[in-house]
Amino acid sequence: YQRRVRGKREEKEEENDQVEDDISPVQLKAGQVFKETDKKYEYLDHTADIQFHSWGSNMKEAFEQMAVCMFSYMTELSAIDLVTSVEITAEATDAEGLLYRFLDEFLFKFCETHVVCKIVQVLSFDTQNWTITAKGYGEKFDKKKHPQGTEIKAITYSAMQILQTVDKADLYVIVDI
Repeated sequence: YQRRVRGKREEKEEENDQVEDDISPVQLKAGQVFKETDKKYEYLDHTADIQFHSWGSNMKEAFEQMAVCMFSYMTELSAIDLVTSVEITAEATDAEGLLYRFLDEFLFKFCETHVVCKIVQVLSFDTQNWTITAKGYGEKFDKKKHPQGTEIKAITYSAMQILQTVDKADLYVIVDI
C-alpha cells in the first residue's frame, strides 16, 4: 500500500511541478461569506507524539475541524489570511482509512504548496463508497509572517477513534511530530 501511495504521489508531483504558480486567489460568489467556525478541537498529551481530538454535530463537521486542528498545530491560524485555496480528494475502504487519507492528503498538499488552511469545507462525503472531497482556504506559509509551530511528519492509525451518535461525532488521531 505504501509503495502504491508513494507512486501516486510521485506522479502527482510530476503533474503539479508548477502548482505554486497555479494557485489562484479564493473565488467567492457574490454575497458568500466564509466565517471562522467555533473552535471544536483540542490537543491531547501523548507519550511521544500528539493526539488531536475534534468534534462536530456530524461527521462532516468533525472532519473539517480535524483538518483545521492539524493546520493550527503548524502555525497560529489568526495570522493566516484567506487568499488562496487547495482541494483534495481521498478514498478508502472504511471510516478510519478515509480519515487517515483525508488528513494525509491535506498534509501532502501542504508539503507540495505550503498552503496553510484556516477554513476547511467538505464538499462531498460519501460513506457508502468511502470518498471525500474538501477545499481548504488560507495562504502560503511565510516564515516572516507566520509563527512556526510544530512540524507534522505523518498521520498515524495508532489509537485512531471515530465515535458517532445521533447528534455528535468525535474524532481522535495521533500524528507523528
